[in-house]
Amino acid sequence: MVLRPEPLTSLAFAPYGDVIEAGEQASTSINEGHTEKFADLAKIEMEGGRPTVHIFRAEPASLPVLVRSLERHRLGSQAFVPLHGRPFPVVVAAERSPRAVRVFLSNGHQGVNLKPGTWHHYLLALGEVSEFLVIDRGSDEPDCEEWVLDEPLSIQF
Repeated sequence: MVLRPEPLTSLAFAPYGDVIEAGEQASTSINEGHTEKFADLAKIEMEGGRPTVHIFRAEPASLPVLVRSLERHRLGSQAFVPLHGRPFPVVVAAERSPRAVRVFLSNGHQGVNLKPGTWHHYLLALGEVSEFLVIDRGSDEPDCEEWVLDEPLSIQF
């Protein structure tokens, strides 16, 4: 099955979580007018545990990208914010069905915050090694369920 990326918009991505971007939403001027603040862009959720902040460095994916598995975290949201300004694909599914899998393409200045329980592929970089700021749930209690697909899905750009 071939997947074609669609633009990452707040409306289209709403079933899976939040789009994190300084877009058209209202902002506040702070720091004596030197800073524009775009506040409360994502609903960070976690059951137990604590918020953790990481930087992930992702190797570029080979093209075409083959989706062989997805994962989900039921106890907390997971945010991915690019630090490189390059487009990257976000693979998600609301249910465990290959037909439910969708691919969104970030413009490189958009991050995402996945709702707890959202199936997703690990971070995918395109073209170059890329870094992402990641905010998720830290705990000694494991919270990662993996779904291995019977047949890989191919992302065509």
